[in-house]
Amino acid sequence: MSDFKRRRHRSSRRAGRASLAALAAAALGGALVTAGVLSAGFARPTISAETFRQLDLFGEVFEQVHENYVVEPEDAELIRGAIEGMLSKLDPHSSYLSAEEFAQMQEQTRGTFAGLGIQVVMDNEGPDKGLVKIVAPIDDTPAARAGLQTNDLIVAIDGENVLGMSIDEAISKLKGPKGTRVEISVVRDRENPPFDLVLVRDIITVQSVSARPEGQFGYIRISTFSEQTDDGIEKALKQLDAEIPGGPKGYVLDLRSNPGGLLDQAVAVADVFLDGGEIVSTRGRRLKDTLREMGTSGDKTRGKPIVVLINGGSASASEIVAGALQDRNRALLLGTKTFGKGSVQTVIPLQNGLQGALRLTTAKYYTPAGRSIQSLGIEPDILMPVVYPGQETPAKRPSERDLPGALAPDADAGEPDKAETVVGQDSPVVEPVQCPEGEDCQLKRALELLADATAYRRALADAGAARQ
Repeated sequence: MSDFKRRRHRSSRRAGRASLAALAAAALGGALVTAGVLSAGFARPTISAETFRQLDLFGEVFEQVHENYVVEPEDAELIRGAIEGMLSKLDPHSSYLSAEEFAQMQEQTRGTFAGLGIQVVMDNEGPDKGLVKIVAPIDDTPAARAGLQTNDLIVAIDGENVLGMSIDEAISKLKGPKGTRVEISVVRDRENPPFDLVLVRDIITVQSVSARPEGQFGYIRISTFSEQTDDGIEKALKQLDAEIPGGPKGYVLDLRSNPGGLLDQAVAVADVFLDGGEIVSTRGRRLKDTLREMGTSGDKTRGKPIVVLINGGSASASEIVAGALQDRNRALLLGTKTFGKGSVQTVIPLQNGLQGALRLTTAKYYTPAGRSIQSLGIEPDILMPVVYPGQETPAKRPSERDLPGALAPDADAGEPDKAETVVGQDSPVVEPVQCPEGEDCQLKRALELLADATAYRRALADAGAARQ
């Protein structure tokens, strides 16, 4: 998840010429380094003399490479490589973003962009290899209105053959300012030649929340936590109230394979299901990175039962929501252990974003009970692994602790207790459920729990007691 904060630094100027070594050291520090040239950027009490000597060493290495490497190097690439190397020594989630990457990240978190409104992939093998394949057009977008269909192939964009492009290059050509035109060549029937379409780009809003009735219960799926999620969850509740006579008797909140997103959106979603109280706290080195996020009074679901679906792909903001509802004994968690990303990243624009941004881990987050799930994950109350035809064991997903350089768990965290209370099981070791192809057995089990109010209340009470 990323908490956006803008930070501005002032650099001192000094008359006279600076050595190339000093300038290189300054570049490494984001244009605010070294004792002589840009000393205002670093607070002297926090930077030791030894550190400045190391910066001089970097400057000397840079100068030697600049002057003596076998072919003339690009200085900007050398500096970027040094920055990326420095950040790679921290943790897997701290990184440097170029200006283009920063813009793409902002687009993803906004949940809106100017384009055609299609989800696309590019096959790496088979007859469609190297072509842009449409997964699905988004409703009420230029692509949907033009009649584009699932499995259509885009073979040319504005007369340029797609073969040889990467998927990112193709997507960037399909996007563009609102109101501009783009011509695409499309193959539908593989036996027939392509046909051309001219579409006008428009603002596309990617819905992060979807909802549907499941009998007398409401099913809500959150795929990511973007700026659209808060409004999306409110609309989902209203939709379900309108579509289910008398309103839903309970909810299934599906956070499976949700990689996370914005911290404030996770807090807003959890707040919908809670009646005030703490949702999450963050703790960092600095006082400004330590805070408690509190909910507002009033449970918008009026205390109705909730089952939250989680798996190894539920990370970050998803874990904040799941952890808050679990610690507050507001919902049952069903599925498999979550990913275990318990850190917060702050995105710091560099030179107002013109030179990209720094994505830096600045804090860890803690559930209302004070649990850090960093590299540990959240255990479900009801452990339910599933296997599908052709699988002997559940697919193994990598977790946070598998990532090189991942932050270690807190010293006092230990290993989380395995789920001691599993509905219908006497042992914490649970055999995978054999699930028919095309069926969602975890959702089915969640709906069965909601339908049996007595079993739900007993399971919720047992789960709460097991965490005491």
